[in-house]
Amino acid sequence: MTATVSYLYGVAAAQTGLSDAVAALRGVADAPVRLVADEDEDLVAVVSSVPASDFEEAPLAAHLEDITWLEAVARAHHRVVDAVAARTTVLPLRLATIYRDDDRVLFMMRADRLAFERGLTHLAGRVEWGVKIYFDPPSAPSASTAAPAAELSPGRAYLRARHQERHVRQDAFRAAEQAAQGVEAAARTHAVAHTRHRLQQGPLTHGAGENIVNDAYLVPEDRADDFRHAVQRAAEESDTIRVEITGPWAPYSFAAPRQDEHGEKSQEVIT
Repeated sequence: MTATVSYLYGVAAAQTGLSDAVAALRGVADAPVRLVADEDEDLVAVVSSVPASDFEEAPLAAHLEDITWLEAVARAHHRVVDAVAARTTVLPLRLATIYRDDDRVLFMMRADRLAFERGLTHLAGRVEWGVKIYFDPPSAPSASTAAPAAELSPGRAYLRARHQERHVRQDAFRAAEQAAQGVEAAARTHAVAHTRHRLQQGPLTHGAGENIVNDAYLVPEDRADDFRHAVQRAAEESDTIRVEITGPWAPYSFAAPRQDEHGEKSQEVIT
């Protein structure tokens, strides 16, 4: 018989019919999904049994260097969390949170029960929205194409044009920073919490521009439309930024991180 360990997707508030709903899911490693309930049956852990040969400490460390493997696990993890979030409040846990067995999962739930209850209360009726802001300055003539001044040599004209080009970009970047502050102010009006993520670069970025803000907001479900419209209106006030709004998501960014058995983000509550 293949040895297994327990893969934990998150901790959720118990809900009638949730067990049947997750039983239809396939999770990480194409494993069935099930619930592990505490003795009061008001908290449930969402788990799968996955092969120990892939998810114990040493093999897991090697797999985490394999981007294809990691992407497949991430997709399955998020699919399960999103399905649970559609039915009840869930505290998503980080990717590849592993316990030796369900008994260890239960031990953890009992030890951290108050923290889970507080977290679920905080997240109830709220969803996560992402706001990415890109610096997208108006195009300007480059130093190589700008018309040279008649009184300057070609070399000096080139250097002056380069200086002007940098000056234009610096002015545009300052305008973009101010516009980004306006977007944040608009978003905060309708959010209860705000967190900053690492800026995205290279293949992680989408579309044109330099990512200058990568934030997440925790928003009451009944204010989601107001949130989106406020952000969009603020974004339209500047031609130096492009704003991408994503969501709603399960509140990954607002679930308190914890260490699993193998074991720079700032978060702000808006008052």
